Amino acid sequence: MRPVPTSPLVVVCGLDHVNLAEEQEVFGKAGIRLQTVIARTEAEYLERCGDADGLLIQYGAVTRRVLEGLPRVRVLVRYGVGVDGIDVAAATDHGVPVVNVPDYGTDEVANHAVALLLALARKLTRLDRQTRSGGWDVFRVGAVTRLAGQTVGIFGCGRIGSAVARKLNGFDVRLLGCDPYIDRFPAGVQPVPFERLLGESDYITIHCPLTGETRHAFDAESLGRMRPTAVLINTARGGIVDTDALVGALQEGQLAGAGLDVLEQEPIDRESPLLRMEQVIVTPHAAWYSEEGRSDLKRRAAEEAVRVLRGERPRHCVNPEVLERLRPPPAAG
Repeated sequence: MRPVPTSPLVVVCGLDHVNLAEEQEVFGKAGIRLQTVIARTEAEYLERCGDADGLLIQYGAVTRRVLEGLPRVRVLVRYGVGVDGIDVAAATDHGVPVVNVPDYGTDEVANHAVALLLALARKLTRLDRQTRSGGWDVFRVGAVTRLAGQTVGIFGCGRIGSAVARKLNGFDVRLLGCDPYIDRFPAGVQPVPFERLLGESDYITIHCPLTGETRHAFDAESLGRMRPTAVLINTARGGIVDTDALVGALQEGQLAGAGLDVLEQEPIDRESPLLRMEQVIVTPHAAWYSEEGRSDLKRRAAEEAVRVLRGERPRHCVNPEVLERLRPPPAAG
């Protein structure tokens, strides 16, 4: 990539990775300065990102007020897929493209979801804990049911949901899918409305973005429609599931178990009842992670920022209508 003459500044707004080697390489070749700050709240963004021409975002709330207070910013890049922390409408109004990396980590997240499902189906964590405590009794963890012949519902059949379907096809399960935004479902997946997905599934695995429509899609009413023997898997976004409702359903025996990689509050409260439930597996928002996926994500996020700052079209723009009326760069001097 050839250097850009104005030497813009990209600010990384907090990142849970050990270094910025990939970003430094990409921006160094492009002649773009790089800075790291910790910014999650409106006040922190406004206080610490005032000189930024672009933001690389892992966490936080990039609101209308932030965009109004950072007039230099010309691109917002999300480290990952979900952009629920960014006010996309406000960014569009201000001529700022919102860019994500929607096709990274697909295999990792799909594998993690299937691993949670299998671990809960076979009660592996309970068996492991029993063995470590000196037990050796397969029946102490309760009945284990054969997976073949059971029904798995996939809520969201995009890239990751489709990958899950491909992987589960080899387990002789019946696959149902619910996704109002696609016309073509993965091979072997029967499209059904949400009510049927809830009522017929032995396992439901969630693979949709967090939007106004999907927030608390799994609330007390929805969870109450699931089978008491059913298990819920969530590797998408915590806000899709009402945590209090889930805790209540598990405590009252309305659900048999849950596998959760994402939660409404992260990190999870150490006093959460979920951590004391034998039928629940909780992992620390780790489904996306592999060394290869981590490096790929960081490099591609940086490359997208470079494209926009050089006046090129990004590969994955959430609000593509804005590309015809971009916020202009700051005046020299």
